[in-house]
Amino acid sequence: MHFLEKDIIVTNVHGLHVRPAAEFVRLASKYDSSVLLVKDNEAVDGKSIIAILSLGINNGTTIKLVVEGEDAEIAFEVLKKFLEDVSE
Repeated sequence: MHFLEKDIIVTNVHGLHVRPAAEFVRLASKYDSSVLLVKDNEAVDGKSIIAILSLGINNGTTIKLVVEGEDAEIAFEVLKKFLEDVSE
């Protein structure tokens, strides 16, 4: 079992609103690993659009990405890149 976590600054101008949140869930769901997003000590399932939207993640928000499982390394890199490179 592999476990990775890192604080990431979301750089999307609109944050994780509906469209980018849906894309994040689509990407996260490709992997067997569990995915959590943590903001202000509130952790939510990174494979749930409702949960992600409930965090109110805006441009410049620092969140913690936590990925745990057999494919955690690749999942972590793909999701980290998405959060840092979103340009919608």
